[in-house]
Amino acid sequence: MLAENHPDTLALFWAAQLCSLYYTAISVQFQRAEIQHILDDCEADLLVCSRRERAKDFRAPQRIQLELEDWRQLIEAEPETLIPDAAEGAEMLYSSGTTGKPKGVRAVRPGARLGEVSELFRRRLALHGIDRETRYLSTAPLYHSAPLRYNNMVQRCGGTCVIMPRFDAAASLAAIEQYSITHSQWVPTMFVRLLRLPETVRSAHDLSSHRYAIHAAAPCPVTVKEAMLAWWGPILYEYYSGTEGNGQTAISPQEWMLHKGSVGRPILGEVRITDDTGRVLPAGETGRVYFEGGPRFEYFKDPEKTAGAYNAQGWSTLGDIGHLDEAGYLYLTDRASHMIITGGVNVYPREVEDVLLEHPAVQDAAVFGVPDEEFGESVRAAVQLVPGRSATAAELIDHCRARLAHLKCPRHLDLHAELPRHQTGKLYKELLKKPFWPDS
Repeated sequence: MLAENHPDTLALFWAAQLCSLYYTAISVQFQRAEIQHILDDCEADLLVCSRRERAKDFRAPQRIQLELEDWRQLIEAEPETLIPDAAEGAEMLYSSGTTGKPKGVRAVRPGARLGEVSELFRRRLALHGIDRETRYLSTAPLYHSAPLRYNNMVQRCGGTCVIMPRFDAAASLAAIEQYSITHSQWVPTMFVRLLRLPETVRSAHDLSSHRYAIHAAAPCPVTVKEAMLAWWGPILYEYYSGTEGNGQTAISPQEWMLHKGSVGRPILGEVRITDDTGRVLPAGETGRVYFEGGPRFEYFKDPEKTAGAYNAQGWSTLGDIGHLDEAGYLYLTDRASHMIITGGVNVYPREVEDVLLEHPAVQDAAVFGVPDEEFGESVRAAVQLVPGRSATAAELIDHCRARLAHLKCPRHLDLHAELPRHQTGKLYKELLKKPFWPDS
């Protein structure tokens, strides 16, 4: 399915789910070549596409092709009863492609009896108090795993889903009041945009119904989360997981206040931190994050990438770097693929990005390495300013140098009208790096 958020998107999801089919949703941010890759790769028989997305002029190999806007008319004559062999379907969602071509992720096979759900599903329901009284605000695109899965959970329980066509900070506050929202889901860039709203807008709505503000997709800068907790109170519930569903950590707002910056302790699987040789590291030491004992997954048609996600012990990783504290809480440092080595020193971009976001004029920031004859790599930053605010590159570099070791700070900083960020919060850093690494 290739479509923007639409009233029939979830209806089509449930149609596929009840027919024991694989369901693949494609990002509307993808352009022609990216869409073409997924259509050619996924082996789907049916494509449902909105008219707006069809204008991207790709070549679809699917033998059945429907326009989303025609779907209700096409099913008018169909019976409302379930098909005789109804069974649970499964998602095959594609990674967002921030470090290469998107890969299909298969974690569950179709064919389970209706109503059968995973252990992770059951634990998430309990973790976030989801039941038939839940009124859930979905702020993100439905082609992404987190909003699709959380809408699935809420609807299975008989709750109500309120879906934004696209994220707008002020409109999300109005929706919480209008629909008496109890639960919502966010990514850190959304929090930044909410905090940058004028105080008159921030205080204009009654948010008293709001009990769970769930967030994930990227680690949240400590200063941003502190500001949100000061505004909304202790309702921010964070988790760490991925489309692969190979494990999950979670942290309540009360726990977070005692372990600031953490993404929590495991609720499925056990977290292990290893060095490059596979040696398990003790608390406090930084290395690659693995889940032991979590569900297995595979990357469709890519056994090499699948094998690369597992180590000799059979533990799996999403490619993140982090450490555990003495109490077993996980702290994420960055993606392994994002690390900069400058003058033999490891620099994790997220640390620098968090400092840049503390500047009141900065709305978004990306830090990455570029070639440097002297140091091998040097640190470069791309920044998007808050509308109506101004700051120079020199001012922002000085802001970093006052707070970080100078080797970690950007030597160059570029101002952008907008950074290439996925609607789910993930940043396409490769697009920013490519002009500096033309042969990569």
